[in-house]
Amino acid sequence: MEDYIAVKALEDGVNIIGLTSGRDTKFHHTEKLDKGEVFLAQFTDVTTAIKINGAAEIYTKHGKITTESR
Repeated sequence: MEDYIAVKALEDGVNIIGLTSGRDTKFHHTEKLDKGEVFLAQFTDVTTAIKINGAAEIYTKHGKITTESR
């Protein structure tokens, strides 16, 4: 089973960007969340990094991280 994260938006307009790795890092998926919305993301052979902009709570197997507003 691949690792995954849960992202809960604490404000409107939280952006989640899925990134690939390899020779060139590329964006391959984006989502925009409004306050209270939750998004589950999975790390796979394609998604090797995830960037989050905006105030959100991020839940991983390592614990919870809270980001700040832009």
